Amino acid sequence: MSETVMLTVFLKHDQSKNLEQIQSHLAEQDWWRGFPPEGAEILSWNVVMGIGQVVTLRMAPEILPKVNVELERRAWGVFSTEFFPTYDFVPVRERLTREAEAAKAATATAQE
Repeated sequence: MSETVMLTVFLKHDQSKNLEQIQSHLAEQDWWRGFPPEGAEILSWNVVMGIGQVVTLRMAPEILPKVNVELERRAWGVFSTEFFPTYDFVPVRERLTREAEAAKAATATAQE
């Protein structure tokens, strides 16, 4: 499997605009077709009430500039954006849990 990165994008609503203005701007910019660009997979897309939307994408590292350009082209004017590189912590958590349980069992055995 080729290397991928995950990127969480906070799309904070411009609260000086109402929903109709936001939707109109997004339609003019062809937002729903153009973002994310080809090659970026949507892992999650959530609405955070009072803030905006939070999108997590998975992509090959070389797609990152395309994601940035599409956000500049299509989202600016209705969203301010913040970006956070992310990774899947579930496998790490599972490993750490197994290790903690094994250490606890070894300590209990040694005390017997």
